Amino acid sequence: MDYRPLGSTGVKVSPLCLGAMMFGAWGNEDHDESIGIIHRALDAGINFIDTADVYARGESEEIVGKALAGRRDDVILATKVHGTMGDDPNEFGNSRRWIVREVENSLRRLGTDWIDLYQIHRPEQDTDIDETLGALSDLVHAGKVRYIGSSTFPPSQIVEAQWVAQKRGRERFVCEQPPYSMLIRGVESDVLPTCRRYGMGVIPWRPLPGGWLSGRYRKDGDVPTSRRARMLPKRYDMSLPGNQRKLDAADALARLAEGAGMTLIELALAFVINHSAVTAAIIGPRTMEHLESQLPAAEIELSADLLDRIDDIVPPGVNVNPADTGWDNPALEPGARRR
Repeated sequence: MDYRPLGSTGVKVSPLCLGAMMFGAWGNEDHDESIGIIHRALDAGINFIDTADVYARGESEEIVGKALAGRRDDVILATKVHGTMGDDPNEFGNSRRWIVREVENSLRRLGTDWIDLYQIHRPEQDTDIDETLGALSDLVHAGKVRYIGSSTFPPSQIVEAQWVAQKRGRERFVCEQPPYSMLIRGVESDVLPTCRRYGMGVIPWRPLPGGWLSGRYRKDGDVPTSRRARMLPKRYDMSLPGNQRKLDAADALARLAEGAGMTLIELALAFVINHSAVTAAIIGPRTMEHLESQLPAAEIELSADLLDRIDDIVPPGVNVNPADTGWDNPALEPGARRR
């Protein structure tokens, strides 16, 4: 497996990053099976793992920690902070108070003395970015964190964070984690070019977006049902025009993959990691079968003709369903727009 630079850090990572969201109560509740999936990924050459404190309220981090016992030095380990972790209103967000407390919890759950990449999971409108960067910088200086990053930040806030870091002498975000796939291409117009200008790594989540590019969504078949579909009707309810458009596109892309002699999963992952601004695509297998179906994509290069045909189905810079942004901009809420 070829390894790529993580932005301008000098750190080399695999083009596939093992996402751990599906390990634990949100997916595979069998810890031994989950650990086996992690070990198989490491044996296949993946050296990059991404999790978050909020995934199954810390259970995912605990599983990753158990899996890395004796192998920690060989792995670039990333986790995230921001999501709600308790009933206390301060057990959430991007404040100094919460970050310096929650990093200790993540370190304990992961069974490690340091986190390679500590990411802010979402922007927080009522927290000054300097407050957040100041806390993260202190963690870097204390040796608890090596690098810091952001996840699902809009381009204006990516730029603001870079400017504040430079002006205030803070550590800067070296990596952004946006949603990106053949169906969710909005970041191509702004987020990806912004990251390139600032020398940031890019590790997209949802490259198969929630199963839509797994091959299960076809026009001539029954629409799959899942807990995720019930929880997120805006992304799955087939009575919505945006999801009907996704079904049409997913079916056309599946036929394109078949004609190219590969699975839709392979095409989808190869599409993401073939973008010149992308460092690694985050895969999120729940089973060993899922992982095995995703690993071959690391070796696939797509021709210009095939990429052009993908563009014909979903144009560059377009989200087929506008609800698939991963973050609802509070500036668009009625209360922010009306006097």
